Amino acid sequence: MSSCTKYCFSCTITSPVVYILTNDRQQHTQHSLPATMTWTPPTIGSRPVVVLGAGVLGRRIACTFVSAGYNVHIRDPFPSAREAAIQYIDENKQEYAKFSSGRPDAHLTNPFGSYAAFEDIPSAVQDAWLVVEAVPEKLELKISTFGELDRYAPPDCILGSNSSSFKSRLMLDQVSAARRKLVCNIHYTMPPTIRTVELMTDGETEPAVFPFLSEVLRNCGMLPATARKESTGFIFNRLWAAVKREIMMILAEGISDAPQIDALWEHMFQAQVLPCKLMDQIGLDTVAFIEDNYIQERGLDSKLTVDFLRENYISQGKLGQKAGDKGGLYPPASSLPPSSPSSVSINSDVVSNKDSITSKATSVSVSNNNSVAPPEITQDLYILDVGLGGNLKSIPEVATNGKVLLRSAQTGKVTPIVTGLPAPDGIDVSPALGRIFWTNMGANVNAPDGSLLSADLDGSNIKTLIASGTGLITTPKQLVYVHDPTTMGGTDKLYFCDREGMSVHRINTDGSNHEVLVQRRPENGTQRDLTQWCVGIAVDIAGRRIYWTQKGASKANQGRIFRAGIDIPAGETPENRSDIELVLSHLPEPIDLELVRSDSELEDGITLYWTDRGEHPRGSSLNCARIQDRSLTGRVEEEEVRKEVKIIARHFREPIGLKLDLAANSAFVTDLGGSVYRVDLESGEKRVVFEDDGCYTGIASLPVTL
Repeated sequence: MSSCTKYCFSCTITSPVVYILTNDRQQHTQHSLPATMTWTPPTIGSRPVVVLGAGVLGRRIACTFVSAGYNVHIRDPFPSAREAAIQYIDENKQEYAKFSSGRPDAHLTNPFGSYAAFEDIPSAVQDAWLVVEAVPEKLELKISTFGELDRYAPPDCILGSNSSSFKSRLMLDQVSAARRKLVCNIHYTMPPTIRTVELMTDGETEPAVFPFLSEVLRNCGMLPATARKESTGFIFNRLWAAVKREIMMILAEGISDAPQIDALWEHMFQAQVLPCKLMDQIGLDTVAFIEDNYIQERGLDSKLTVDFLRENYISQGKLGQKAGDKGGLYPPASSLPPSSPSSVSINSDVVSNKDSITSKATSVSVSNNNSVAPPEITQDLYILDVGLGGNLKSIPEVATNGKVLLRSAQTGKVTPIVTGLPAPDGIDVSPALGRIFWTNMGANVNAPDGSLLSADLDGSNIKTLIASGTGLITTPKQLVYVHDPTTMGGTDKLYFCDREGMSVHRINTDGSNHEVLVQRRPENGTQRDLTQWCVGIAVDIAGRRIYWTQKGASKANQGRIFRAGIDIPAGETPENRSDIELVLSHLPEPIDLELVRSDSELEDGITLYWTDRGEHPRGSSLNCARIQDRSLTGRVEEEEVRKEVKIIARHFREPIGLKLDLAANSAFVTDLGGSVYRVDLESGEKRVVFEDDGCYTGIASLPVTL
C-alpha cells in the first residue's frame, strides 16, 4: 500500500504510522531536472525526509526528524534492520522530543511525524524533500546510490551524505549537473548524545541550502555548523590542527616552552583543557601523523612542525604521557614541581583527542542509577568505557574520554582507575602477575594508531606493550590473557584481534615476541572488506586452538566464527595457513567470544559463548553453541554446530563485552547503552549490575575474598 502525499504546509501531521509495502511492482517516475534552475526551498508539507540505512546512526537520524514532527521514510534492504529501526523510533521518539523545538507548522496535539520503512529506493524517495544517505562507507556504493537518487527523487529534493570519510564531491559521477547544486555533506555524530551536525558543500551546492537546512536541524534539536567550502576535517578538527601547528613552530623557534604556553592559554581563555598538555596526552607521534595529512594535502613546510617534533622528541622516545619516564613536551610527571601546570590532573570529563592516559587509583566513584549490585558478586570487575556515551561533553574529547573502571566486590562502588584513553575495547586480568591488560582502538580507526597497555590492579604503573603509531596494529579489539602450562616453565601470553588490520595476534605479557597468527585479506576487491574484520578471541589451550569472530558489515548477518591451531603449521604463513576452519556463519554481528571445555574427558568438546550486537531478534543477544569435538585433529562440521546454537538472552543495547562466571553459572555482559548485566546461563534472566551514561566495551573479572 502507499500513502497520498500533498505538497503544502497546511497538511495535518498524522500519528505515527508504519507503512507496509506489498510485493506488487510499482511504476516509478524517473525525474529529470532542468538544465538551470533558481533555487527556492522545497515545500515540505507532509512530504518525507528519507534516511538511507537503518543502522545504529541511521535510525537515530530518523528519530531526530520524527520527534520534531517531520514525516520520515527509512530505506534499508534488510527486513530485520527495517523492523529494528521502527522499533527504535517507537521506543525513543519521546526522549528525542525533549531537546526538539519541533517544526513550526506541526500540529500541537500530535507533535510527532509519521514514519515508514521501505526496501527499495524508488518507493522511499518518490515524494521526498530531503534524503540523508547513511549507507556503508564504500565510495562505489555511494556513487551508485546518488545516481539512483538523482533519477528517482523529486527535482527539488536535497541530497545529503552523512559520510565522515568522503567529500560529497566524490559521489557525483552519476549525478546530473543541475542536481549537484542540491548535494552536500550532512555529517551527524551520534544523536541524542552528541547533537552537532556539520554541513559542507560539494563545491557546487547552492549557498541558500545551508541556512535552510540549519533552521530545520535546529528545529530537531541539533547544533548545525556549516563549512561553506570543501574542507578536510570539516571545521573543528581544522581549528585544533592550527593550534597544534603554531605551538610546534613556537617551540621550534625557541620562543617559549610548553608550561608557559599552557599558562597563557589557561589564563586567557579560563580553560580547563591546555593545548601542550593535551598534545602530550594525545601522543606526539600521533600529533605528527595527523599533521602529515595536512602537509601532504596543502604542501606545507614540515621543517618547523613535524620534522622538529620527530628530531627533538619522537626519535628520542619522548612521546608524552604514554612514554612514562621519558616525558614529552613536558618532562616526566615525577620531576615536575607541584605548581607546574602539567602537574595538575585534567578532569577526565573534559579532556579531548587521543592517548591522554592518566592513572587515577584514588579517584571519585562514578555515579550510576543502580550503584549497589547484587551481593553475591564475588569478583572485582574491570570495565572499559570506550568514551562515546552521555558522559562525553563535546566531540573533541572523544579520543580521550575512554576509561578503565573498577567495580569493587566489597563495596559495589565503581571507580575510574585509568582515564584519558583513546577508545579502549578489550581487557583481561592476570591474578598471578597482578596486572590488567587492555587494547586501545585509537583516534582514527583507519590509521595504524592502536595500542596495547598494562597496569597494576589499581591502575597505577602503566606500561606500553605496543605503542600507538608504530604501524603494528590498527584497531585492536578483544584481548585475552592465557597462561600456557604446556611449555617449559609455562608462558604468559596475550591474544587479541585487530579489526581493521584483519588479523589475530599473540604477544608476551612484557611486550616481547609479537606474532601475527592469522592475516585475512579483502575478498571484495577493496581494502575495506568488513567480512574479514576480526573482533573476538578465545583460546583453547587443551585443544591447542584459537577461535575468533569476524563481524561482517553492521547488521548484515555476515558474521562468522573461525578456528585454527594455536601455532602456525610448519612451512606456512599467517596469510596462507591451511588449518583455518569455519565454525559458524550467517550470524547477525558476533563480537566478544569465550569458551569452556568440559571438565570430564577431553573429547567431550567445548561450548562457545559470544555476544552479538546485530539486529533484533537474533542480534543484540548472548549466545552459545556446543562443539562435539571428539578428536584433537578432527574437522568441525558447521551444520552440526548450527544445531547446537542457543540464544541465552536478548534485547541488550548492542552488547560487546563478555566474561563468564562459571562458579555462579552466569556471565557478565556489557553494552554500548551504558549497562553491565549479570546473566543466568540456564534461565537467561538478566540482572543489571549497574548502569549510567557510559558506553561499555570490554570486561574482566578478578575473584576476591569477601
